[in-house]
Amino acid sequence: MYSRYPDMVVVFSLLLLLLFGSSPTCLAVEDEEHGFRVVALSSLKAHVTCYGHRVMPPHNNGSWVPLYRPLGPCSPPSSSLGASATKPPPPPPSSSLAELLQQDQLRVDDIHKRLSFGDVGDNKLSSAESDTTQVDQSYAASLNVGSGGGTGGMVVYDPAATGGGRSSLPGVVQTLILDTASDVAWVQCSPCPVPPCHPQTDTLYDPTKSGSYAAVPCNSPLCTQLGPYANGCINNQCQYRVVYPDGSSSSGTYSTDLLTFTATNAIPSFQFGCSHAEQGRFDPRTAGILALGGGSESLVSQTAATYGNAFSYCLPPTKSQKGFFILGVPRASASKYVVTPLLRYPQAPTLYRVLLRAITVAGQQLNVPPAVFAPGSVMDTRTVLTRLPPTAYQALRAAFRNSMAMYRSAPPKGALDTCYDFTGVAVVRLPTIKLVFDRNAVVELDPSAVLFNDCLAFIPNRDDRMPGILGNVQQKTIEVFYNVGGGSVAFRHGAC
Repeated sequence: MYSRYPDMVVVFSLLLLLLFGSSPTCLAVEDEEHGFRVVALSSLKAHVTCYGHRVMPPHNNGSWVPLYRPLGPCSPPSSSLGASATKPPPPPPSSSLAELLQQDQLRVDDIHKRLSFGDVGDNKLSSAESDTTQVDQSYAASLNVGSGGGTGGMVVYDPAATGGGRSSLPGVVQTLILDTASDVAWVQCSPCPVPPCHPQTDTLYDPTKSGSYAAVPCNSPLCTQLGPYANGCINNQCQYRVVYPDGSSSSGTYSTDLLTFTATNAIPSFQFGCSHAEQGRFDPRTAGILALGGGSESLVSQTAATYGNAFSYCLPPTKSQKGFFILGVPRASASKYVVTPLLRYPQAPTLYRVLLRAITVAGQQLNVPPAVFAPGSVMDTRTVLTRLPPTAYQALRAAFRNSMAMYRSAPPKGALDTCYDFTGVAVVRLPTIKLVFDRNAVVELDPSAVLFNDCLAFIPNRDDRMPGILGNVQQKTIEVFYNVGGGSVAFRHGAC
């Protein structure tokens, strides 16, 4: 009935947002006829309280655990992580926007180097100067490592359990950052003096207290397949070392032990790095990295026979909500997904690649030649902001600025060059942005994926020849399903 009176739709939407805009579940009201969404700015901000899941994950035949931001209110309290946990120093303060953007560019430069784009420009923040591994915009899951001795039979969170989602699991709870662009998972292991290890909120994993722990022998195929991550041999125990873009690293003994997701889902001989030394600084609220890349060492490859060489996740819109991670094939109806081919780079098989074909803003496709998108885009959970070819970014920026002409502009914030002063503004009429992938897989971005610190949440690459990178901000609220064995990536809108 409102299609004949578009102005009434906008006014009615504004009234709804003024009444309910403070609710974290009321993100936007559609104005589809005009290609806009009316958004309460308060809904894009984090709250001090964790509101849990906006949408519960579908039950699946694999394993699922909640995802959260380590520095947010949805991070589990240290009291739930075991009586033997020692109280660490308080976590470092959240990085400034400038530091976050510098850290993000280091990761982007590293990905481009791995894809044979060696000349990535002069980043003023060198690895030696970087202060701490960036977790402000990372996403973590709590998993149990080992077969006993850590929690002492303590009741811990288990989303698959009955009785309010609580169950007794073996081992110790470890907070692990999801990383789709690395292959070797690791956790800190006792002995791990500080330094060179970092203090952590989680109970320190002690392999001597786990009857299922084993160091990988140096003559084992598991050791020889480490390739660039191999770091020699000590007492016939295989050694590993992983170096990250900011110059931080983890090294120790390559090992196997029980990894428990839920009371009914566990991986008996999970291969991971037992870290005894680090360089750089890691946040106390994290214990290690959960690697999900395409290499043979990653969790996905290790569990391919059991979980179908597949996984998915949904990143929540703010720190105040939880998302989810699923190992295996999700059970949501296939009709709810749009699907595009999953491609790999021969020179960097760890990385997952998709083909972006077009972008629409407020219902209008940008006038960008298809050849501009030819290098494809890397899917990455730890790059924060999506990188686009400069030609595509300039077209996106022009269309976005035109659609936002009624709002006061603000000075650029580093690489974010399209910013706004929303002082006194309660609601914003945002143009819808849709990414169109190969085989016409159209993905509409959530409002939380369009604005970042009141700026357009995209950054251009230095050259059109460089592959794009789909960062975690643009993936918010979308379930991204990697069917690695089947060679596809699927997207489900509004999943968390």
